[in-house]
Amino acid sequence: MKYDLEFYTLKKAAQGLRFIAFGWAAGADDKPAEYLLLVNGQPVHAEFKRVRRSNVCEINGLSFSAAECGFFSDTLLDGNIRSLRLIARGNNETQELLHLSDEQLKNKVSDTGIVYKTESYTKDNASKMAMVTGWAASLDHHQLSFHIIDENGNEIDSTLRLSAKHDLLRNGLIEKEELLSGFTVYFPFEQNQSYWLQIEDGSGIEKECIESFYIEPPRGRSILSRAKTIIRNVNLENVRKFYSYSRSDGLMKTIRRTLQYQGLGNIDYNKWFLRNRVTEQEIEEQKNTQFSYSPTFSFIVPTYNTKEHFFREMADTVLAQTYPNWELCIADGSDEDHPCRQLIKEYAAKDSRIKYTFLNENYGISGNTNKALELAGGEYTALYDHDDFVEPDALFEIVKALQEKNYDVIYTDEDKFNDRKKVYDDPNLKSDWNPDLFTSHNYITHLFVAKTDLIRRVGGLRSEYDGSQDYDLIFRCIENANGVLHIPKILYHWRMHVSSTAGNPESKMYCYYAGQKAIQSHFDRTGIEATVELAPKPYYGCYKTTYATTGNPLVSVIIPNCENKDVLETCVNSLLNVNTYANIEILIVENNSRSDEIFSYYQKLESEHENIHVIRWDQEGFNYSAINNFGAAHAKGEYLLLLNNDTEVISPDAISRMLGVCMREDVGIVGAKLLYADNTVQHAGVVIGFEGYAGHVFNGTDEDSSGFMMRAKLNCDYSAVTAACLMTKKSIYTQVEGLDETFRVAANDVDYCLKVRQTGKLVVYCADALFHHFESKTRGYENTFEKRKRFDDEVRHFQEKWMNYLIEGDPYYNPNFEVEYGPYILR
Repeated sequence: MKYDLEFYTLKKAAQGLRFIAFGWAAGADDKPAEYLLLVNGQPVHAEFKRVRRSNVCEINGLSFSAAECGFFSDTLLDGNIRSLRLIARGNNETQELLHLSDEQLKNKVSDTGIVYKTESYTKDNASKMAMVTGWAASLDHHQLSFHIIDENGNEIDSTLRLSAKHDLLRNGLIEKEELLSGFTVYFPFEQNQSYWLQIEDGSGIEKECIESFYIEPPRGRSILSRAKTIIRNVNLENVRKFYSYSRSDGLMKTIRRTLQYQGLGNIDYNKWFLRNRVTEQEIEEQKNTQFSYSPTFSFIVPTYNTKEHFFREMADTVLAQTYPNWELCIADGSDEDHPCRQLIKEYAAKDSRIKYTFLNENYGISGNTNKALELAGGEYTALYDHDDFVEPDALFEIVKALQEKNYDVIYTDEDKFNDRKKVYDDPNLKSDWNPDLFTSHNYITHLFVAKTDLIRRVGGLRSEYDGSQDYDLIFRCIENANGVLHIPKILYHWRMHVSSTAGNPESKMYCYYAGQKAIQSHFDRTGIEATVELAPKPYYGCYKTTYATTGNPLVSVIIPNCENKDVLETCVNSLLNVNTYANIEILIVENNSRSDEIFSYYQKLESEHENIHVIRWDQEGFNYSAINNFGAAHAKGEYLLLLNNDTEVISPDAISRMLGVCMREDVGIVGAKLLYADNTVQHAGVVIGFEGYAGHVFNGTDEDSSGFMMRAKLNCDYSAVTAACLMTKKSIYTQVEGLDETFRVAANDVDYCLKVRQTGKLVVYCADALFHHFESKTRGYENTFEKRKRFDDEVRHFQEKWMNYLIEGDPYYNPNFEVEYGPYILR
């Protein structure tokens, strides 16, 4: 048996003890264990909540049948307790997870309401800062405070950073409002000194020496370690990919990319999916669930000479739906003597919910689908391909979500099924409705569901868009919908086989040209002046949009600066000599410089350029928000570009591209793609929630790397972008009162983005607007205790202000990914 009792505690209760524990166990047959709690040698009633632990299965080599091997127990124990045992049983095996004698119980019982676990203690000799991490919660829901005590009993000055603990939330140990239960405490340390962590909740104190948790600072993953992972993933298909990439990109670049990216896709997705899909127990529970709102769904399928095993799996997975109110509407354009026709009759005879029509001629993919639509009698219609298949809980999950609001349009996550290898691959774990990503490529695809009357009202599918007829239809439906609902669960499988577009993107180039036409038509219908281009190989199916900058409005570029003449000169020269958008004014906000060199440079700039102005912010200290607000008050432009002095324009059309997006009525903010000096990515969008705050995605990847779902290469919406290069409408800036000046250094840009999001405006990442960002050359990094404390204080202020956003999760980041450990890592 494999097992781990990850945490337990005993708390004094009115009539005995409160026992809290969580961990996992699985038998040799990979089935989740059953648990038994014994007090004084006798079994007692205890609830053990099953918890899905896919991460445990991945790490310990357990199969998908062990997915629910986790447990959580919170049990009140009455009477005089002299011994306590926790036992796991499975596959004729018994494993003792815990055994406490009478004497041990006395030492383990605590009378506080604080539960906690210290996880690590590290020291950085360069900065002389130490860090202790773990988690803590109050059973009485009191506010916790954290203190570091030295061996003489003196409190050491420290700073606290809170982070989200979704695992504790899933276990049931904490409530949603207590999500930020992870802690990191930083403090200056002295060599050969011991320290204690003290946690208080106003009524009790827990204190623990942290020396036993000391670990050497991580030195990064070795090349050998990464190489071993790569070797485990060697197969013929990956060798072919490596050869293809090396021919186009060069050998060394391909090797570097392989080393860099294997971590992103290191998890075996097929195993992950099997461990996370609906279980047999859940299937039975769903079949017995009654909903107050129970609409009928019509799957519409155009079949054409469909292979028997494709058809059977397509139809059988509809028949297996745990939600019963559906119909399968088939329009068959197969040859008269093709076995598909007999199959359709066979299935229709078995279930009256299966409707069909045999077509006298082939009307094309759109025409045939419209014939299936004519059969639809359900309130909702789902587009369904004849060689794909769905999960048994697909409709159940949709109906469950519709109980809260009656959405016109719904879509789910999907993956691909490799028909040759019989494995699930290439998951499309999607953002919530993301207009700019959708005009960059059809990220919605399957499963797409819409009100039947809406599909009919917008005219159904149109044959002039064959190949991307669904893309065109989705645009028209969403343009007329009351709302769009995303269900973040893999419920649809797109089959990859020799003749499918999924398996061979170059097999149907007409599809991509039809997609280009669908996007252009959307812009034309909605009155957006823009031109759509098809991306070149290998990015078929992706599109680049150039928005018009009608009237060429004035853009005010606001650059805070202190000293560093060479840094500022690089930035200004790029605005004057690389940037091709002419109608700009440059406002340099001087703050606290002293050198003659920088003031001489200011004088030179103003004397040589009528559109460059230096304005002085005379306050003491540094307040990034106040400095930018001061600059904005002097700006004459309709649009503001907040720009760090340590940046440099790379792409000549960067500002015009950002402006074109920002001029749209639905947009409030536009961010750029920022690169380090070595042309790796510094910024390509910001996700809320990383480490309890926010973080950049694709940081450190190659400039030309596509990232997950192509999001590093494509325009798309995020919750936030960095203010190192941020364009916004001045009217919006004024409306939300600019940057919040209580955020002096950190969090001001993310806070501003969320304020703008509250007005209903989008925050767009413009992937084709390229800048260098040399990062923190003027102000330096947060590498002292004082800077660390200031940063952590501002992060806590952000957490207090935006707690609901942190609890609900970033809508532009799929919840199947972790937020505790960085971007795009599967839970």
